[in-house]
Amino acid sequence: MERPIIAMTMGDAAGVGPEVIMKSLAHPEIYEQCRPLVVGDAERLREAGRIIGVSLEVRSLSEDELAKAVYQHGIVDCIDLKLIPKDLPWGRLSAVAGDAAFHYIRVAARLAGSGLVAAICTAPLNKEALHAGGHKFPGHTELLAALTGTEEVSMMLTTPKMRVLHVTTHIGLIDAIAKIEPGLVERTIERGFHALQKAGVVDPRIGVCGINPHAGENGLFGYGEEEAKITPAIEACRRKGWRVEGPLPADTLFFLAQRGDFDLVIAMYHDQGHGPVKVLGLESGVNITIGLPVIRTSVDHGTAFDIAGTGKADERSMLEAMRQAIQLAPHHALVG
Repeated sequence: MERPIIAMTMGDAAGVGPEVIMKSLAHPEIYEQCRPLVVGDAERLREAGRIIGVSLEVRSLSEDELAKAVYQHGIVDCIDLKLIPKDLPWGRLSAVAGDAAFHYIRVAARLAGSGLVAAICTAPLNKEALHAGGHKFPGHTELLAALTGTEEVSMMLTTPKMRVLHVTTHIGLIDAIAKIEPGLVERTIERGFHALQKAGVVDPRIGVCGINPHAGENGLFGYGEEEAKITPAIEACRRKGWRVEGPLPADTLFFLAQRGDFDLVIAMYHDQGHGPVKVLGLESGVNITIGLPVIRTSVDHGTAFDIAGTGKADERSMLEAMRQAIQLAPHHALVG
C-alpha cells in the first residue's frame, strides 16, 4: 500500500510544536510508514532544529509546489506560509502566532478536503493566542468542524490502555450538564461505535459514565440527570444490538476500562474524560476528532510555554499521534 501523506500542522510557533515536529521527523521509521508534510513556517522549524540539535534540512515549498516534496528521511518538506517573524520569542503568548496557527489548520484542512493528503496531525495551539489572533474558537476540534462544515464532532482521547470519547468538551460544567441530552449522547456513542469498527474492533464494548457521583445512585444524588439525559440513549443503542453499559460511576468505569473490560468510555464532560487519560501519561496520549470528513489526530498536551525553546519537549505523543493517523489513513483515499 502506498505510504499516506500526513499533513503535520506546526501549531503555536511560540510553543513546543516546532520542536516536537522536528524531533519526530528525526525518527527514520516515520518515513517508512508515511510521507510527512509540515504546514507551518520553514525558518521556525530550522530554528527548532538548531535548538534540539538535529541535522535535518527543511525545504520551503509553496502550496502549489506540493509535487516537489521528496518525503525522504533527513529532509523536512514544509508548506511554508512565512507568517512568523524571526524575532518571535519562545514561550510567550502571541497574537501573531495564534493567527498563524489558524492558517496552518486552514491550509491543512483544504489539502485534506481535496484529497491531497490522507490525514492531519496537529501540534498544539494556544487557545488564548488563537483568540488574540482574531479566531474565536475553543480549540482545534471546533475550528476543524467549522472549516469542514461539520455540524457536530466528538473528541476521542486514546492511550495504550484506554479510549475515551467526550459528549461535551470546551464549555463550563454547568453549561455542559445543560447541553447533555439523549440525542447528543446517542449520536456520540454512535460516532464512537463506528470509529472503533473502522479501526478493526468488530463488536466494541462501550461503557457510559454518569454525571453525578455514583451515577446518581438511583436518585440519591442530583436531580435525575442520568435517567433523563443518558439512560434513553443507552437503551436506544442496545436496541441496535450494540454492547453498551451504563450509566456507570465514572471512577468505577475508568478502573474497569484500563483493566480491559471496555473498548471505549463515553465521558460526559471535559475533565471527567481528560483526568484519567492524563494520569496514564501525556507522552502516550493522542487526541482524535471523530465525525469530521477528514482524519485528524493530535498530541494530547499543550503548548508548554514554560519549556518552549529549550529543547526539552518530549516527542512521544507526537509520534503516537502520527502512528494513529497512519493507521486511520488507509480507510480514506490515498494520493499516489
